[in-house]
Amino acid sequence: MSRPAVLVTGGATRIGAEIVRHFAAEGWHTIIHYKSSSDDAQGLADTLTSAEIVQCDLNDGNAAVKMISELASRTENWSCLINSASVFEYDDVTRLDPATNQQAMQVNAVTPARMAQAYLGSAMAAKGACVINVTDMKIENSNPDFFSYTMSKHALHSTIAMLAKGARNERDRVYGLAPGAILASFDQQEEELDVSHRLNLLKRKTGADEIAEAALFLAQGHLRSGSTLYIDSGQHLLDQDRDVIYLAREGVD
Repeated sequence: MSRPAVLVTGGATRIGAEIVRHFAAEGWHTIIHYKSSSDDAQGLADTLTSAEIVQCDLNDGNAAVKMISELASRTENWSCLINSASVFEYDDVTRLDPATNQQAMQVNAVTPARMAQAYLGSAMAAKGACVINVTDMKIENSNPDFFSYTMSKHALHSTIAMLAKGARNERDRVYGLAPGAILASFDQQEEELDVSHRLNLLKRKTGADEIAEAALFLAQGHLRSGSTLYIDSGQHLLDQDRDVIYLAREGVD
């Protein structure tokens, strides 16, 4: 049997890259998707034993489905698809920005759903195919900030149970992985991170490595298909009125 393969969208940078490194360390062949970060993607691939890079703009759902079909036709034992790439732009509950909303819904929800459908329908996976959709703890702890982003993550979350029930193979699995505040985002400054990233029940920072380890655990298929793991030090159990970026700036504990 060939080594298992994983495609990580947005795998060239940030949490996606951390996921790629963890899977590679466990002996997986990693397929690193990128939109424009070709140097980062190739640089990461060059450090790994078995890796390749693929380019696609996820704003184009048809191109993304074509990418999945092409990979499925030539990738042995393609065991996991991780939809990690997303766009994160600001609009709020009082004024939805149509352009922001359209891009968020396309990149964060519609295209990942179509990719999951294409993957589950065509991938060759020796022990069953696994989809991991990276959502956000905001699906349980929503606030008015980043309105379109949050809407899109709710939409992506809604696909998980449906895809799990509709999978063609009883060995196939579809999961959600919901991070909390992990890395600097939007206009956040590094010096703000220590405060904002501890606004959770455990009063601790959640590491990108924890997200990657959770993804590896899910890829092994131990949980019931349709399940979501929250890796956020308990943030999803709170009811915060604003995004932690702004709570930290306002001095809210």
